[in-house]
Amino acid sequence: MKKAVCPGSFDPVTNGHLDIVERAASLFDEVIVAVGVNKSKNRLFSPEERIGMLEQATAALPNVSVAGFTGLLTTFCQQQEATAIVKGLRAVSDYEYELQMAQMNASLTRIETVFVPTSPEWSFLASSLVKEVAAFGGDVSGLVPEFVLGPLLEKLAARPVE
Repeated sequence: MKKAVCPGSFDPVTNGHLDIVERAASLFDEVIVAVGVNKSKNRLFSPEERIGMLEQATAALPNVSVAGFTGLLTTFCQQQEATAIVKGLRAVSDYEYELQMAQMNASLTRIETVFVPTSPEWSFLASSLVKEVAAFGGDVSGLVPEFVLGPLLEKLAARPVE
């Protein structure tokens, strides 16, 4: 059985993330969406909220599960007995960073990184950009799952303006 991990912060989950997860689910027997939990980073959504949103977003994919992790991604992959890490690439700049990470991960453990090019319709999409546009009143309804939009707008409205 081929098992892969799709890691990320998913703050919030976007349609671009889901595109990569869905495509990974068609390539592997099992996919674990791994939500990075880093208490020192200031996230909009808590780890529990991000995991819950991803569970809802992937509910129709029977071979996909969601889990949080702390520490090294390679350690999590070993614990899960995953053989691959799946990373979406939006642009050349993503490739340069992700290649370095893939090589570091491979030096730590025997895990392969599979790069999946983002679908053109989502190639510009990043969680940070979604948050910024939404914070200034832009319409992001087509960029995130419908059930994410309300909580996203509520959280942004409650934040102090910077």
